[in-house]
Amino acid sequence: MTDSEELRDDEIHCQRCDAPRPRLEKPPFRNERGTTIQERICRICWGEWLQHQTLLINHYGLDPRDPKSREFLYSQVDEVLLGDGKAEQVDTSKEGTIEW
Repeated sequence: MTDSEELRDDEIHCQRCDAPRPRLEKPPFRNERGTTIQERICRICWGEWLQHQTLLINHYGLDPRDPKSREFLYSQVDEVLLGDGKAEQVDTSKEGTIEW
């Protein structure tokens, strides 16, 4: 972002897409990870993450209430949104057969 680019109050410079975009209205989680996402990730990239998360849940048969499933999903949030952007590749041959 250049000095001449001014962000509106409802925008951030998104870490993931490297562009000024609308910010999330509130943190998606009630913890430090949620605050970090709100400060660094735009609404558009968060929406893309939610689609990717749905693929992971459906293809791997994850139960978001299960601690091991949540741990896996949180690690993906950290890698995809806050890390280097590398996503877990969805292996559709294992659909619904992963045991946690």
